[in-house]
Amino acid sequence: MNARSAAPIVSLALLAALAACTNFYEVAIETPISPKMDVSAFNRVLVAGFIAGGTDDVDANLETVRLLRSQLRTKSVLKVIDADVLPLQELALKELPGVTAAPSGTAEAESTAIIRDEKDLEGITQVFADTEYWKKIGEEFQGPLIVTGTVMFQSHSRSGYVQREQEVYDAFGRRRVVPVRTYMERSGFILKPKFIFIDGRTGATLYAETFREEVLYNAQQSTPALSSYFELMDRLLPSFLTTLSTQKIRGSRVLLK
Repeated sequence: MNARSAAPIVSLALLAALAACTNFYEVAIETPISPKMDVSAFNRVLVAGFIAGGTDDVDANLETVRLLRSQLRTKSVLKVIDADVLPLQELALKELPGVTAAPSGTAEAESTAIIRDEKDLEGITQVFADTEYWKKIGEEFQGPLIVTGTVMFQSHSRSGYVQREQEVYDAFGRRRVVPVRTYMERSGFILKPKFIFIDGRTGATLYAETFREEVLYNAQQSTPALSSYFELMDRLLPSFLTTLSTQKIRGSRVLLK
């Protein structure tokens, strides 16, 4: 018997074995994912604040601090420190060479502080490399792990052909689903945070990672900016959490008997 003649026989044997399996069992499984960095030296974490920009409809700094603190309280072994959010954007602007800070609350101060895109971030992120500043913050809170960084949350739009499924019926009333390409104008948001992890004992950066998530909606769909922000954050939170602690991905497997 050669390989070609044996193949159909093996296939039939497998089909017969499957047919004999009348019982199906779904078994829940958990797959652990190791953390990206070692945080065993810390027992406390401070989500300090972020330099944020993009749309004015969402305060990405405050919302990101609140969300990360809430997640870390339930999904991390580190104790979350409750503290005022640091005014990092104001501090970074004051430290720029040749820049004189306008009085707080004035129109000039508000226009200077606006960050619309990533180009506006260039030159003001040096605050994250200021080890003396972060060491001072760390001393105030007994040397915790500090989480900070930048958050860009921007609106955007895109036009083009989109493939979607459409139901059609033939002359006999039989239903079919066929792919159809349609030109559409869509709008949505882009969320691009960069998380920076700093050692509060030394002020040195331990790890940094940038994420990018995007969502687009049909032109007829009206979605609040804050809802989109949380939708996009939900996508990247698992990756953020695996930086600090072991996380488990839940799934299932089907067993035959």
